[in-house]
Amino acid sequence: MIHKSAIAAIMLIPSFSYAATVLSNPPELNNKSYILMDFETGQVLAAKNENEKLAPASMTKMMTSYIIEQKLLKGELTEGEKVRMNESAWCKGSSTESCMYVPLNGTATVLEMLRGIIIQSGNDSSKAMAEHISGNEGSFAYSMNQEAKRIGMVNTNFVNSTGMPAEGHYSTAKDMAVLAQHIIHDSSKYYPIYSEKEFTFNGIKQGNRNALLYTDPSVDGLKTGHTNEAGFCLTTSAKRGPMRLISVIFGAPDIQSRATQTRELLSWGYSNYETIAVHPAKKVLATSKVWFGTEDEVQVGLLENFNVTMPKGQANEIKTQVSVQPNLDAPLKQGQVVGKLITTLDGKVIAEKPLVALNAVEEAGFFSRIIDHIKLFFSNLF
Repeated sequence: MIHKSAIAAIMLIPSFSYAATVLSNPPELNNKSYILMDFETGQVLAAKNENEKLAPASMTKMMTSYIIEQKLLKGELTEGEKVRMNESAWCKGSSTESCMYVPLNGTATVLEMLRGIIIQSGNDSSKAMAEHISGNEGSFAYSMNQEAKRIGMVNTNFVNSTGMPAEGHYSTAKDMAVLAQHIIHDSSKYYPIYSEKEFTFNGIKQGNRNALLYTDPSVDGLKTGHTNEAGFCLTTSAKRGPMRLISVIFGAPDIQSRATQTRELLSWGYSNYETIAVHPAKKVLATSKVWFGTEDEVQVGLLENFNVTMPKGQANEIKTQVSVQPNLDAPLKQGQVVGKLITTLDGKVIAEKPLVALNAVEEAGFFSRIIDHIKLFFSNLF
């Protein structure tokens, strides 16, 4: 338990020292909206109209696939589970939409459907999974919106599972980048599917529509989209060394432009920014007093390595603070959050990470707790 009256203890961590460089302007791109985001911190490196509500086309399927992945990881679905292709979801061979081409009343496994959604951008597989999970597509869209709110997509509303044009169906470049963050982090077991270049089902082989997968080895996802209303869209992730960037393009004029513009954004990002290792996991960054415990102090540190992305040459401007609650009550579990690590640049917070107890502290016996109550009473008087 953390006392409500506790005041956070602040400890300054030494900053870095690098030679300063000049940050160039982001590229000017012919599209409706774009964003370039650092994956680890969520920091926006460049953007245009990133909060404008626009039709996301088949990038919508990122939420459909994310929900499937999370249900697989929770055991609510199994990879080999059979999914029926009802007439309401079936593709009739129309050239106006992308399909996995599961036969009418035929079946495919959940994992096959997931590949059909991600790689082939199948409208049929998306709708079939929506019906399999929620009974109908409308109910599944409600779940999509609930999940969007949970992960912080604040300007998004889904009406269907596919991204086909519909009134009130919209998202933003920033929200799509947030969704990509969660797919990469939360669905890491299934994320490699987003980099697969082709998938064959029912004797029909189709290639991934993300052209960058074939030309840039650092690109490993995520999803294309296109309708007449939306234009050509693309959500992309690339990892070079320790640095992963996410870019989202809405409304490029053609297929080639959405790929070219994404290359320009990624090139600009990697040329102007770098990722710095701030602190490793499990290193003791502070100790804090523990009341009513078998030990008087707890060691505090990070569960994961802490890296920060910033303009090249500005690492000497970093200021890092450890903020730990000074009055903690036992029992404390190993890994329990007891504070946060804050990194600022030019007075602005650019990243935060939770600080945890690196060791467990058991509750002390009755008489020891009585003594601590007395000590705490008098310490609060002064």
